[in-house]
Amino acid sequence: MKPIVAIVGRPNVGKSTLFNKLAGKKVSIVKDTPGVTRDRIYAEAEWLNRTFSIVDTGGIEPKTHDTLLQYMRQQAQLAIETADFVIFVVDGKCGLTDADAEVGTMLRRSGKPVVVAVNKLDNMQDISPIYEFYELGLGDPLAISAEQGKGIGDLLDEVIRFFPDETEAEEEDEILRVAVIGKPNVGKSSLINTLLGEQRVIVSDIAGTTRDAIDTEVEFEGKTYIFIDTAGIRRQSKVKEEIERYSVIRAVSAVERCDVAIVMISAEEGITEQDAKIAGLAHDNGKGVVIAVNKWDAIEKDDKTMYRFLQEIESVLSYMPYAQKLFISAKTGQRVNKIFETVDLVASNHALRIPTGVLNDILYDAMAMNQPPSDKGKRLKIFYMTQVSVKPPTFVIFVNDQELMHYSYKRYLENKLREAYGFKGTPIRFIIRERSALNERF
Repeated sequence: MKPIVAIVGRPNVGKSTLFNKLAGKKVSIVKDTPGVTRDRIYAEAEWLNRTFSIVDTGGIEPKTHDTLLQYMRQQAQLAIETADFVIFVVDGKCGLTDADAEVGTMLRRSGKPVVVAVNKLDNMQDISPIYEFYELGLGDPLAISAEQGKGIGDLLDEVIRFFPDETEAEEEDEILRVAVIGKPNVGKSSLINTLLGEQRVIVSDIAGTTRDAIDTEVEFEGKTYIFIDTAGIRRQSKVKEEIERYSVIRAVSAVERCDVAIVMISAEEGITEQDAKIAGLAHDNGKGVVIAVNKWDAIEKDDKTMYRFLQEIESVLSYMPYAQKLFISAKTGQRVNKIFETVDLVASNHALRIPTGVLNDILYDAMAMNQPPSDKGKRLKIFYMTQVSVKPPTFVIFVNDQELMHYSYKRYLENKLREAYGFKGTPIRFIIRERSALNERF
């Protein structure tokens, strides 16, 4: 699993600007108003060939009321506990504040590696404002200007210094890891309890009960699985408790370390835009996907109810038609055991490798049936295709001009691969390379 780096600090110190700089693109909303980051946004960042996940969090600000001060501590503690490394952003123009000192105390107690980034120092010739931040007791503060991109290299050098050594051999773990994700109160914990046959995870009708990502070992017909129960993900307009926003970090990390993600949807609510966003976490991470429509026992049905629901899923999740679908009831146990069979099928397809010779037979047959497209008198030529990795299955296609490879033709080739090998439940990735890359390879 990629390390997770959380960016924390008071509102309006430049966390989102730093996040955008590290992500290499404008992902997070940046506005000169405190509290504008309503929901954390995730991105993958890379520095010196080390990849890691970064998370942009909402601002932490203590208030004069005791309850809110305690509440702020909970927020900060959750973010700190979840992340592998913390970038603590402070405002070099404002100087050290009581709120900074409060968060600094929590960071010291956590024992997590932290770097203090003193932001908004546009004049790097004068870094004297950093000195008062030594009072935080968190090591040497670093001067940066997130807006101008100054000091970012030194900051990232410090961050990756604490990452595990990639050369350390890891034991190959063949146990299937299954993340159960979805909105709050769709029955994720109930599903795992049903699979276990015992009350191992706390179940409550109060949305948001599960705050941690909990790993639970389940054995079925002599095979062991690890199910990861995650906190529910709500639409940002319904996130009334800031503390719940940090639980999403755990859901993202669970998806990153799973083989297959079960996206749970409530049959009573129907599929929503938020369900599509949650499923997108698994799709974007290239994971195998099972859509589990839960509470199927709780709705009135006729002979076309399932068909209509499938049509709705296909419409909302049009970007992932490969996902396997199940209609279950975690409460009654209806079709719950089908989950193991489906997860096994998806995991097998997720790790499927096709011999190069067979792969190119499929390619040439596909081109014979439907010629590659042309543009302005120039036709796309496809020379060769090879599979370079699995989980998800990833293929490199060598062509004369990658600009001529239209999205529609890639989709056509994907459909032909699926016709031949199924690939049920798993996304397929294509990498397009021009002939010069082919010449270098051979």
